[in-house]
Amino acid sequence: MPPENLIDGRGIADQIHTETTLRVESLKARGIQPKLVFVRVGDDPASQVYVGMKERTSRRLGIESTTHVLPEQTAESELLALISRLNADPDTHGILVQAPLPNQIDAHRVFSAISPGKDVDGFHPVNVGKLLLGDSSGFVPCTPAGIHELLLRTNTRIEGSDVVVLGRGNIVGKPMAALLCQKSPRANATVTLCHSRSRTLKEHCQRADILIAAIGVARFVTRDLVKPGAVVIDVGVNRVSDPSAPNGSRLVGDVAFDEVQPIAGRITPNPGGVGPMTIAMLLSNTVRAAEALTR
Repeated sequence: MPPENLIDGRGIADQIHTETTLRVESLKARGIQPKLVFVRVGDDPASQVYVGMKERTSRRLGIESTTHVLPEQTAESELLALISRLNADPDTHGILVQAPLPNQIDAHRVFSAISPGKDVDGFHPVNVGKLLLGDSSGFVPCTPAGIHELLLRTNTRIEGSDVVVLGRGNIVGKPMAALLCQKSPRANATVTLCHSRSRTLKEHCQRADILIAAIGVARFVTRDLVKPGAVVIDVGVNRVSDPSAPNGSRLVGDVAFDEVQPIAGRITPNPGGVGPMTIAMLLSNTVRAAEALTR
């Protein structure tokens, strides 16, 4: 039997998929086929895996899915031209450009070129600004949105809680902090955003009611950083050497799970925690884009 304090990301993602499927069926009854377009540049193995997982889940939920694969040496202007065409296509409701992008392409310029209404990844400056302003009409980046749903659907108290976010990245850390500090009964947390230059980092972590690890360092969060009873969310995806694994390595999170799990109030496994939620929120965002663009 799994530990009682595990947060079942896969199970909660399935709940959201069920809700999303009903919304897809409602759109189809009106003659609208939700469509999500992926764009991948180059043959990064991890990107191939991630896009493949998102495609398969899209189709399972009834969302049409198409992927454009461009060569590694694609010029930025070519990628921007493709995005322009997708922006203008009324049958395309969501656009996702898979990171990382090759060095010759400015990722910020690319994400900014996607129409805010089709930016289901939530990286366009308009959507980032709406998040900071508390404007719910924008799209929230999928991983922070997924973590928020994990907290809400496990009845974790957010309001008034001390939250520490480890990592200040644009994909998880910053939007996560912005989401949880909003003036809302679904937020209202006191949020501390820590990073590699933070002094007294240990003291910050030890007072956290909710600790979100997105710092990108394998097993960074050890038992001594966690307040007993805290909710611990592990966002990390780190490859470490493992001679016993078929390819000599394996993926681990930012949390030293075996030593933290016994003292945590709740904790996400890794894998099986945050990852499935990211995909669930991407597809929910896609359907929401279709609903908004076809009103």
